[in-house]
Amino acid sequence: MSWEFLAANLPHVTAALNLCAIGLLVAGLVKIKQKQWRKHRNLMIAAVVVSGLFLATYLLHKVALQVTTGEPNKKFPADAPTAARIAYFAILIPHLLLAMAVPVLALRAVYLAYKRRIVAHKRLVRYAYPIWMYVSVTGVMVYLMLYQWFPA
Repeated sequence: MSWEFLAANLPHVTAALNLCAIGLLVAGLVKIKQKQWRKHRNLMIAAVVVSGLFLATYLLHKVALQVTTGEPNKKFPADAPTAARIAYFAILIPHLLLAMAVPVLALRAVYLAYKRRIVAHKRLVRYAYPIWMYVSVTGVMVYLMLYQWFPA
């Protein structure tokens, strides 16, 4: 497999992993509301695993871009409509800032649940879950804008 192939195709994989994480997060929320703790646990562990795969794939894509283009990121097209550029950066900036917190928040939530510190777990996920969901949804939006709607 070549670096060019990875640079061209990994964004589609990362978007699919983000979509999968969204589905797992929603299903996990539904199951905990139904008091189905085991199913909730299994879905949330799956969400952590999928998000971990996303992170590994995302970082591999950055390396592939660096090797093939000399830049670790694909730039949003300068000739895209101004409104699209504004929307893209308005989504991207908070996405990036919050994305840095997701691994820490998710792993802490898993740890608290594993240690059966359920009150602390609930207190944390009150904030961690919407942040994780926001990052996953906006990750798909960034992908669509960069690779589907406004490809260079």
